[in-house]
Amino acid sequence: MERFLYEKLDVSREIGAIKEIPNFLKQGLSKRIELREYQKEAFENFITYFENEKLNKNKQVHTLFHMATGSGKTVIMAGLILYLYEKGYRNFLFFVNQTNILEKTKDNFINVLSNKYLFNEDLNYLGEKVKINVVDNF
Repeated sequence: MERFLYEKLDVSREIGAIKEIPNFLKQGLSKRIELREYQKEAFENFITYFENEKLNKNKQVHTLFHMATGSGKTVIMAGLILYLYEKGYRNFLFFVNQTNILEKTKDNFINVLSNKYLFNEDLNYLGEKVKINVVDNF
C-alpha cells in the first residue's frame, strides 16, 4: 500500500531518520528570528524529503507548505533559499496574488534596515558575501 509523503515523514521521525536543520541555515537567518517548533519540523521534513532518494524517487521536488496567515511562511521561504543555495541553486521565483504581499515580501528579503529582514546581515557562503537581487524579468 502506497503511503502519503507526510506519513512516510512521520515514520522517519519516529525511527530517528529525519534530517536535522544545518547550521548554515540557522546562521543565515536573522538573529531576531526564533524558529517555532512547527517551522523546525517543516525544515526537517523538506530536507529529509529532498535528500532521501526513496522519498523523492523522480528528483522533481514539488512541495506545498499549508500554513495559516502569520505562521511564518516567509521565514520558511528564506530558510529554504539558504538551504537550496548551498545545494547550488541560484534563481528563485515567487508568485503572489496581491501587490501589497509582493512589496512586503520584497522588503523582508532585500531591505537590511527593515525590522522584518529575514537574513543575517553578514550573509556569507564559503567566505563570500551573498547578495540578494530583485529582477524584473529573466
